Amino acid sequence: MTIFDVLTLIGGLCLFLFGMNIMGQALERRAGAKLSSILGKLTSGKLAGFLTGLGVTAVIQSSSATTVMVVGFVNSGLMSLKQAINVIMGANVGTTVTAWILSLGGISGDNLFVQLLKPTSFTPILALAGIILFMFCKSSKKKDVGTILLGFATLMFGMDTMSGAVAGLQNVPAFTSFFTMFTNPVLGMLAGAILTAIIQSSSASVGILQALALSGLVPYGATIPIIMGQNIGTCVTALLSSIGANKNARRAAVVHLSFNVIGTIVWLTVFAIIQAVVNPAILGENATSAGIAICHSAFNILCTALLMPMSGLLEKLANRIVPDSKGKTEEKQSILDERLLTTPAVALERCRALTAQMAQVAVGALRDSLTALTDYTPALAERVREAENETDKYEDVLGTYLVKLSSLQIGDTDSAEAAKLLRVIGDFERISDHSVNIVESAEELREKEFAFSPDAKKELQVLCGAVNEILDLSLRSFADNDVDSASLVEPLEQVIDNLKEKLRSNHIRRMQQGDCTIEAGFVWSDLLTNLERTSDHCSNIAGCVVDTLHGNLDLHESLREFRRDSEEYDREYKRYSKKYAI
Repeated sequence: MTIFDVLTLIGGLCLFLFGMNIMGQALERRAGAKLSSILGKLTSGKLAGFLTGLGVTAVIQSSSATTVMVVGFVNSGLMSLKQAINVIMGANVGTTVTAWILSLGGISGDNLFVQLLKPTSFTPILALAGIILFMFCKSSKKKDVGTILLGFATLMFGMDTMSGAVAGLQNVPAFTSFFTMFTNPVLGMLAGAILTAIIQSSSASVGILQALALSGLVPYGATIPIIMGQNIGTCVTALLSSIGANKNARRAAVVHLSFNVIGTIVWLTVFAIIQAVVNPAILGENATSAGIAICHSAFNILCTALLMPMSGLLEKLANRIVPDSKGKTEEKQSILDERLLTTPAVALERCRALTAQMAQVAVGALRDSLTALTDYTPALAERVREAENETDKYEDVLGTYLVKLSSLQIGDTDSAEAAKLLRVIGDFERISDHSVNIVESAEELREKEFAFSPDAKKELQVLCGAVNEILDLSLRSFADNDVDSASLVEPLEQVIDNLKEKLRSNHIRRMQQGDCTIEAGFVWSDLLTNLERTSDHCSNIAGCVVDTLHGNLDLHESLREFRRDSEEYDREYKRYSKKYAI
């Protein structure tokens, strides 16, 4: 083997790792919505959790990424430790799918059909299709598909390059003796663990082992311990991601490590006993790509079969290793964990859910403030102020997180959704601010013993009814992406604008007639302003929903187009004008 063969081997390895990385990222983006749906339906059942972990890992081709997600979910309170254990077990089995795909490189035969199954036959076609989709299509979904094909073609080309580079090692006695050394189970296990810890991917390390096996010099006696060690090495990623997380998240990472260490110790012991007592002939035979895939799958399935019935013991072990601190307050969970950014689609889904919670808090605060105008209590006022503080925190956390999320490589649809969320969190926060202003007006009326005239009270009741309805419509349009509800907001907002002007004029006339005091008129003006501006923010929220669905980022242009020559707008405007007539 010459220095040029070594350089070729290094180049092939780099292409292989790069191809696996970009393919995994594109798979995550392309399967993002489905991935969120799968995780959202997770239950505490062992089988459901196991199948979830298996399915997600098979889709994104990385057990490390799945486990990091699990740590993030546990840290955010979205998943319990018991659920995490089942998902982690499923992830260990799901990661074996990659080895089966890579085993295609070992196919041999003269039959035309067999030749077509070889990666060297179909990879160029995939690469051609991938580059066409990536370079000439504008749709982000098609570009992602092209990236997946290019990534797969790159990793298969890298694997073929590695295999060709090590082919010359067949005549090097030192290489043969090197792998013979790993027939010692402990050394083989350590070698697999160290290699996987360095590259932080068991799928990649198995692929490298498969490429070396194509040289015909890697015996099963060395392959099996190395595969067992790879499961331990892949835990490094989750352990690193748990640094700075809460106790339950750290326990999830410990469960991942415990599961693989215990499984490896048990089955490595069984393997060593069989090797020492029986020493079957197959252990001396040279491994194949398909044989490595079989060993990888069998080992992970055996580990799961052994430890799934004892998942409760794994949970207790994790609690013992990461105990609760005595005398200390319970740790706060992070509502948005940055570990979820490794899977942007899941992070965006979490942002969407939190924004929906923020919307409920803001709308609830505004409704409570309207109640305070007629039935004021100190407890009700305090609840409104607490809700306003809560929405402030939501806005800070979500705004910072969404900016980070937007800087990642995400598809056009996800990018538009992130932009929508960034816009609406400001409107929801302002709605909660107006709720505090309304409560302060109610307190001023109470403290200074001001009173509105009976006519003013009736008019205010009509306006509050219109504001309550526009809150309902905007909240429903955002929560459900309901365009029908969103389309009703704009005509109602115009009616509220007209009501504000009419109520202001009526109150001026009452003051001139002596039916209302000037001091009460100041409070009345503040109330009208806050209620009208609340409807403006509702209009902005509904406009964002319509804009995102239509791919239009110009809110004001969208609203102008809706008003212009719209029979629906005119019909709904007349209906609301009649419904909320003074």
